[in-house]
Amino acid sequence: MTAAEQTVPGPGRGSEADDEVTTARRRFARLLGEFRRTAVLVPFDAQDSLWTADFNGVRWICAFSDEEALARFAVARGEAGREWSYRTILGARLLDVMVPMLPGPAGVALDAGSTDGALFPPVAGIVPDEVAVDLGGAGTGAEAGTGAGTGTGAGAR
Repeated sequence: MTAAEQTVPGPGRGSEADDEVTTARRRFARLLGEFRRTAVLVPFDAQDSLWTADFNGVRWICAFSDEEALARFAVARGEAGREWSYRTILGARLLDVMVPMLPGPAGVALDAGSTDGALFPPVAGIVPDEVAVDLGGAGTGAEAGTGAGTGTGAGAR
């Protein structure tokens, strides 16, 4: 078949890949909305700063859906024996207030190190526009991946 003989999907007839991307974006939008409305646990370090991890030039605030998820994180870090102080903070407050307070690009890692973890990266539509990383039209943030590294708990700088 030549290029002239190939058919191109018309309006309303997107490819299967387009449908998958649309489905993934909707799923992420629902996850983001739920996160924004939910109180999560945010551990604090010895200096009473947010527990953060730096990865690829982004500072990630570590947040956990419940005490069990935080406990799994502590075990994974080999720090299950120490006391972990934490505060309960609304997801929207983390994204809209706490992320802009950190220097450089920052986002939130929910349930870091777990198979059910999620990343809320510093892009428009997730964090305030004034602290969003410019992707040059490469995406809207709906492409955010899942899972997160554990990094180090350096606290806010």
